[in-house]
Amino acid sequence: MAHSFTKLWMHLIFSTKDRKPLIQQPLESKLYNYLHDELLELGCPCRIVNGMPDHIHILFLQNPVKSMAEIVKTLKGNSSHWINQNNLTLPKFSWQVGYAAFAVSESQVQKAYEYIAHQKEHHQHQDFDAEQKHLLELHGLAQE
Repeated sequence: MAHSFTKLWMHLIFSTKDRKPLIQQPLESKLYNYLHDELLELGCPCRIVNGMPDHIHILFLQNPVKSMAEIVKTLKGNSSHWINQNNLTLPKFSWQVGYAAFAVSESQVQKAYEYIAHQKEHHQHQDFDAEQKHLLELHGLAQE
């Protein structure tokens, strides 16, 4: 094959440090737009950013020349710096160290989009710990 082709949809999840509920309005919409724009700058077209006060879900196409670790480091580092530089939260803002990233097949992109779009409704019935456990089990990463 003379050309290289990739289409890597990723569902990325990360949380605030100590899961503090710091992502409230008006920060929420500003942060989602900021992360969307950061992903575009990284060459990672973003389909949706949404979440809860203590965590974020993002669905995007991964740039094939960037590692997931590089993308996450850039997103977290730049966004926390931006939040703190602009005094958008009263306590100093930071993200938790870890993250979860799952590949999404083309046939499941709309389902993943809907799942992310309806986070507020979803979390009326399931907390973040249960959500995380369920997603890890779905992807064969169940924790003991």
